[in-house]
Amino acid sequence: MTGIVITGASGRMGQMLIKVVEASDHAHLVGVTEREGHPWVGQDLGVAMGQSEMGVPVVSDAIEVVKDAQAIIDFTSPAASVAMAELAAQARAVHVIGTTGLSDGDLAKIKAAARHAPIVRAGNMSLGVNLLVQLTKKVAAALDEDYDIEVVEAHHRHKVDAPSGTALMLGEAAAEGRGVDLNDVKDSGRDGITGARKRGDIGFAAIRGGDVVGEHDVIFAADGERIVLRHLATDRAVFARGALKAALWGQGKGPGEYDMLDVLGL
Repeated sequence: MTGIVITGASGRMGQMLIKVVEASDHAHLVGVTEREGHPWVGQDLGVAMGQSEMGVPVVSDAIEVVKDAQAIIDFTSPAASVAMAELAAQARAVHVIGTTGLSDGDLAKIKAAARHAPIVRAGNMSLGVNLLVQLTKKVAAALDEDYDIEVVEAHHRHKVDAPSGTALMLGEAAAEGRGVDLNDVKDSGRDGITGARKRGDIGFAAIRGGDVVGEHDVIFAADGERIVLRHLATDRAVFARGALKAALWGQGKGPGEYDMLDVLGL
């Protein structure tokens, strides 16, 4: 049984991850964390979640629990994930990162931590999305710049970053298929009189509202036709199950950076 630590226990993903790990026959929960000052800190996790006691205290000092873990699953904030990467590296534990909005500086620090322990990082942990990434790359490689590429994503009103990590994964796949650098062709800031669309650009549009879990369309639009690749997520459990799969897959792997394509053998 792989011992799992879940960070950001009170969040939507944190609570879903707790349920998925608790239901697993291959993993067990050894600890959960929340930020210092959060009302859950010091409480039993079950009580904090409005259930019966689970015997797992919510802590703010991750060192207390990481030392007993074989894997950490982390859907929090960039700063918290970078700090956790350093702790996971020291503990030689698998670090599964689903956090989005990471800067180049954050990624450099995570890369340094991966020299000491396995890190599985992906903007989306679902099987369907990772298949969509592969399809996007293949379609982009097959079509020339007569086909404009647009990535449209929708999420709940509470999401703080845009474009989503998944949208950027899809944009990277399209750029790779085209043989270009996404940074050179990315267009995500349209407002006002922007002029005509630049040939070869990869556009992004973000929708925020309600309780949308996650919707992503990759549109290839040419004169007279459109090809639309779509993924709809209706339950966060798909991300939690993928993250747990990544944590279990990482056991016994050497230090390095991995993604869900590695986990899924794609």
